[in-house]
Amino acid sequence: MSFELPEELKMLQAQLRRYVDAEMIPVELETCDVVTLKPEFKAKFAEDAKKLGLWLMDVPEEFGGQGMGVLATVVVTEQIARTTALPARGGHFTGPSVRAILFELSDDMKERYLYPVIRGEKLTCFGQTEPDAGSDPGSMRTFAEHADDGTDDYIINGVKRFITGAGNADFIQLMVATDREKGSHGGISCFIVDMDTPGVKLGTQYETMMGDKPWEIIFDNVRVPASQRIGAEGEGFKLGQRWLGAGRLRHGARALGVAERCIEMMTSYAKQRVTFGKPLSDRQAIQWMIADSFVELHAARLMVYHAASKADAGEEFRQEAYMSKYYADEMAFRVADRCMQVHGGIALTTDLPIERFWRQQRSFRITEGASEVMKMVIARGILRDYG
Repeated sequence: MSFELPEELKMLQAQLRRYVDAEMIPVELETCDVVTLKPEFKAKFAEDAKKLGLWLMDVPEEFGGQGMGVLATVVVTEQIARTTALPARGGHFTGPSVRAILFELSDDMKERYLYPVIRGEKLTCFGQTEPDAGSDPGSMRTFAEHADDGTDDYIINGVKRFITGAGNADFIQLMVATDREKGSHGGISCFIVDMDTPGVKLGTQYETMMGDKPWEIIFDNVRVPASQRIGAEGEGFKLGQRWLGAGRLRHGARALGVAERCIEMMTSYAKQRVTFGKPLSDRQAIQWMIADSFVELHAARLMVYHAASKADAGEEFRQEAYMSKYYADEMAFRVADRCMQVHGGIALTTDLPIERFWRQQRSFRITEGASEVMKMVIARGILRDYG
């Protein structure tokens, strides 16, 4: 069993690392207005991504993308995450965010939704989280019932919360209950709903500690034809989990990049900063912080790469994806916190990227599956397979 990256991915990794060091890190404190990439940097980074051959990297070739594998995507995501030059949410260096659900659309819907997203002509968002159903989608209350007027339309009522990008989206990939008793076991369906559909309203916009501002969306007797449903009724949860599984590996990869950059920063600072006549790097307390961080990063990287390799091989990787998301996000938060502690007061300022890494990683322990939920699902698998 080899634990080394294939040679072509080592070359990609090295090339992208040089690019991030030269083109992103030097300007990372200038590129964003809070969490929005400034137009001049957005244009530059998009052109750079095309030159590097990374534009639409995870879009299948049949749809005009690069068709890169999951492990390659992980390698790219890890390197890009070493900088705060891009927003942690919505800062897509490699092109528009094209969720895998859209590849399941009918040919007609692909023309109306998928291809415009790929071309950058339309924006989309994903709606699953609700006030009473975050990491437990089986409890969602937004409900789609068949219209009673003889048509094949559905009538949707409910509320979604913390929906990133909803304010600018042209349409939403909406998860709704169609059978509350079945819940996540065949009772959730997915619809494409245009944001200008009558009855769709933006509600509260939440300002988070990360700086982004997700929305509440209200659905009040929204009529949607059955032709806007993706797949069969009751298949929505399965479709959503397919995308979220890959998303959890991206979480893991992002965490690797954050942790590595924090280790780079804390070791460099520890060797330079002198207190009581000695550099911080001579002190055992600091050495142990650095050692713990490096060991944990190494373990997390092996875990994430292994999960990505299984995905590329067509093997079942859901358990590994849960493990990667849980362990890597928790690990990166610990490392960012140690980095902050080593730097002291200067780390609390916006003159360094440390506080942003810290805030991002604290939030990622909750979003797209809280750590406690990840452990619960992991435990279910263990109890099923062992003993």
